[in-house]
Order: sequence, then C-alpha cells, then structure tokens
Amino acid sequence: MSRYTGATTRINRRFGQAIFPEKKAMQNKPYLPGQHGPHLRRRVSDYSTGLNEKQKLRMMYGLSEKQFRLTFERAKRTRGVTGEIFMQLLETRLDNVVYLLGFARTRKAARQFVCHGHVQVNGRKVDIPSFECVPGDVVEVRDRSSARQLAQRSLDESQLRASPAWLERDEAAFKGTLSRLPIRDEMDKTINDQLIVEFYSR
Repeated sequence: MSRYTGATTRINRRFGQAIFPEKKAMQNKPYLPGQHGPHLRRRVSDYSTGLNEKQKLRMMYGLSEKQFRLTFERAKRTRGVTGEIFMQLLETRLDNVVYLLGFARTRKAARQFVCHGHVQVNGRKVDIPSFECVPGDVVEVRDRSSARQLAQRSLDESQLRASPAWLERDEAAFKGTLSRLPIRDEMDKTINDQLIVEFYSR
C-alpha cells in the first residue's frame, strides 16, 4: 500500500517536523513517540541518518518504498546531479503540483483530488497521481461544480502559502502552468538529498 494510514502525529514527532499537518499533540509532547520517548537516547550512525532522511522524504510525498526506489533509480540513470534530479521528479508529480498550486490543503488531499478525476492536464483528464508534469503543461481543475468548490475552499485556506516561482497560477481560472523545472534552491531545504544518494549507494 502506497498510502500511509497510521498515526500522523507520531511521524511528526519521530522526525521533529510537520511531515503531516501539525496537531497540538506535537506541541504538548516535543519528544520522540513511544513509552520511553522522553528518556530515549538514539545511537546515531551514518546508516540511521541516511535511513531517517530517506523515510522522511518518502513520508512527505506519500510514496511506497517500491515507488520511491524506482524514482531514485530513474534519477540515477539520468545525466546530471542525481540528488537534484530525484527531487525534481518528486516535485513534478501531478499530485504535488496540485498541492503547490493550492488546489488541495495537503499532498494526501491532492492525491485523492487527482484520483477522483478532478484534474486535467493540457485539456485531458488525468487521474494518476504519479503523472509526470513537464515544462509547458497546463494543470487545471475540471469545470465541474464539485471539483471547483473543493479547489476554492483549499485556495481560501492556503492564501498564506505562495506558489513556487516555477509555477504560474491563475486562481480565477483554476489553472496553473509549469513554466520550467525547479532548481534545488526552490525545493524543500529541510531535506538533505545527498544523504539519500549515499544511503542508496551502499
């Protein structure tokens, strides 16, 4: 199963940041989850550091281990900096683009939004969350009242979250255009992609 359906606050506390929408429990318990969380001391090895970074990124994008590994292998075969290409492949997934455009509150909600057939790319309906968007693609919420009501609600709630520079958003038309591929500085800076490359290179 590619979707994580377990306790989200537990994951947030494990990594010390809001991988999933933050809840009050994380503020009340700023220590590791579990019975021995307040007193637990972890042994930090190079392997565990790389593993944690890999798991953190995988959870953020909601991918299964197999999907994540196949995406990395594809980045590895592509000419260029493996870590940056890997992050680009994740960032340009259709569900992530829908999330960044503000049509869904979370990546998990964006995945569901796409699966339910509310999105079209270049005028054609696409219901595959892993669909790879390329420069020039126009991502649009379908002209249906149910789809646009959901998108408008998300846009209203995400006004403080600006779209990245590599995406052009037209809120009135419920559409966005991928103008170019993102560069590393425009992607999540809390992720050390080099650790993930080293982890898979063992």
